[in-house]
Amino acid sequence: MNTNRVVLITGAAGGVGSVLVERFLSNGDTVIATDAREDVLSEWRERWDADAKLFTTAGDVSADEDVARLAEFARTNAGRVDVLINAAGYFPFAMVEDINSALWRQILEINLTGTFLVTQAILPLMKEQGSGRIINYGSGSVFDGVAGQAHYVAAKAGVIGFSRSLAREIGGYGITVNVITPGLTVTQAVRSSFPESILQAQRDARALQRDEVPEDLVGPTFFLASDDSAFISGQILNVDGGAHMY
Repeated sequence: MNTNRVVLITGAAGGVGSVLVERFLSNGDTVIATDAREDVLSEWRERWDADAKLFTTAGDVSADEDVARLAEFARTNAGRVDVLINAAGYFPFAMVEDINSALWRQILEINLTGTFLVTQAILPLMKEQGSGRIINYGSGSVFDGVAGQAHYVAAKAGVIGFSRSLAREIGGYGITVNVITPGLTVTQAVRSSFPESILQAQRDARALQRDEVPEDLVGPTFFLASDDSAFISGQILNVDGGAHMY
């Protein structure tokens, strides 16, 4: 089993990100957890194991200066990054005719540009050591589209294209790049903002007819972060309970 890795997780205070932090900490890895809001990150830090090897730092993944600070924070406090998990995301509902240019740019900045900026900033650390795992969070919504989510779906489709090209560029350094595409994952934020009719429709569309929860994404992420996935790169691992099959 892989252990004693340095794992950097964006969106670490979110419903999925927080569970990922807990899983890697419980494995004995060092975790660098970052999220946009310092107050929420601090609340989560109190829940995480105080004795674990945990570093937290707040920052906006779409802001160049914040990302530069994050990379320097990782270098100073850990000296390396073995696994990068780009899990930060934002997906408000808005029909195309109601999306103004500011909202469009905001969604692409957080979901796509943020993935690019953090990856670009951390790459030198991985290239120096000649190994690494990059796991980008996409979305199952790219497979059939979702009304009211055109900006988000466009951004997540971009994450897939970016990841494939990146895998070609950096495979020679022993670095893999893969994408996880979750279905609608029932975090607290989703449960409080999505009507039950949508959650039921999601359950009905799956081979495994239940809610998808953050814990369902831990195993697939842990696999792609491990040596067991050493010869897998440029791929999509779809985790949606069998709603989409390929």
